[in-house]
Amino acid sequence: MILKKLYNTILKLSAKPKAEKFLALVAFAESSFFPIPPDLLLLPMALSRPLKWIRLALITTIFSVLGGVLGYLIGVFLWETIGQYIIEFYHLEEKFLTFKDNYNTNGAIIVFIAGFTPIPYKLITIASGGMNLDIIIFIIASLLSRGARFFLLTGIIRIFGNTAKQFIDKYFSIITFTIGFIFMILLLWIYF
Repeated sequence: MILKKLYNTILKLSAKPKAEKFLALVAFAESSFFPIPPDLLLLPMALSRPLKWIRLALITTIFSVLGGVLGYLIGVFLWETIGQYIIEFYHLEEKFLTFKDNYNTNGAIIVFIAGFTPIPYKLITIASGGMNLDIIIFIIASLLSRGARFFLLTGIIRIFGNTAKQFIDKYFSIITFTIGFIFMILLLWIYF
């Protein structure tokens, strides 16, 4: 119920003149603690401003990665207090333990996949800091994955318009999991 109200508020804000600033704020916050993904604001903005699709994707990417760095720093400096609380608040303890052991070996792949798919990116940002993944690797993987996700979404909206939005709304998880799985297979094939 609360998330539905928040979602409706975000949709209304996407038509406002200061929507780009709000998009930046949502993209930043979602990467470390906020529950609503920026896609929900990005998609209606791309539909209402199709010629600004590159600008919108760039804003979302940059601020999402900056928010990811905040999540990373939470993991580095505040794991025992804030970081662990955020993981517990979203009931992500089991997912966190699943990849903890081999995180640094496959950290770039994990960050890339989580940044592109519906896997909670905030889990990965905090875990990357908590696991001491090299920050440069973290930032590069985040830029590539978040950029690919947001530019792909806005590019599809630019090309196909409202038909694409309806399709993405209906099949978003399936699409991103499929693409994420394909990337994972390709990366594993390259590494092995």
